[in-house]
Amino acid sequence: MDTVTILFGTESGNSEMVADDISKALEDNGIKSEVFDMEDYDVGDLGMREMVIIVSSTYGEGDLPQTALPFFKALNELKPDLSSTRFAAFGLGDSTYDTYNRGISTLASAFADLGATQVGETGRHDADSGLDASDVAVPWINDLFAAARV
Repeated sequence: MDTVTILFGTESGNSEMVADDISKALEDNGIKSEVFDMEDYDVGDLGMREMVIIVSSTYGEGDLPQTALPFFKALNELKPDLSSTRFAAFGLGDSTYDTYNRGISTLASAFADLGATQVGETGRHDADSGLDASDVAVPWINDLFAAARV
């Protein structure tokens, strides 16, 4: 497998920490990965990626975090062909809000609409649970890669 690309969208830095911890978990299992802030990633390169993991929080009333907005806009404008790309999605949210994890749902839908195939279920962290987001994300990614043999 090629290097797994991990893209994060964040408002306060939590998604970046989770992305870094997912990267470390993959590398601990012999899988190379690279981590990018969505706002710094060239959407035109997505179609060349075999496997992408998207990590995003939800901000405000169900909005994408600030660093994901340019990325999402570029996805909608450029509409890259992602038919040969697989992706996994992990969201950070708070279930006390009606818009719980809407950010990751928005991004996952955009990837699927562009032809990408989702691997496994979307992982979801709930801030209301009191659990650390990485303590949810790392077992999720380990289970996902073990089950899917990605």
